[in-house]
Amino acid sequence: MVDVAEKKISYRTATARSIVVLPEEVLKKLSSGDIQTKKGAVFQAAIIAGIMAAKKTSELIPLCHPLGMDNCTITIELNKQNELVIDCTTSVEAKTGVEMEALVGASVAALTVYDMCKALSHDIVIKETKLMKKTGGKKDFERK
Repeated sequence: MVDVAEKKISYRTATARSIVVLPEEVLKKLSSGDIQTKKGAVFQAAIIAGIMAAKKTSELIPLCHPLGMDNCTITIELNKQNELVIDCTTSVEAKTGVEMEALVGASVAALTVYDMCKALSHDIVIKETKLMKKTGGKKDFERK
């Protein structure tokens, strides 16, 4: 584990994004801003799962510092390419950043979409997960 004892406490944020490509048979189930399956409302479940996962990041990623996050939000939108864009934004006032929490949150939200929709099609693809932005600490980062 990295020793953060000498670091200064600062306000830190991170946003990670996962892209999920849905086949036509899954997209046909999209109505009223969510996909309904036998398991329930897909986006609602994915948001809750992503937040829960972000909170447990230190239990999942070896040597990751446990953090009491101040906030975690997940948004899910359909882009012009009919892909789901899942953004997870986390924040904390701490000695270490929340990038891993944002990445885990976005990833688990994407996996939840897959799990809840796999009965409709196995052609679902989790295309990518990446850090979009982070603030606080030594330097800020923003993907263009």
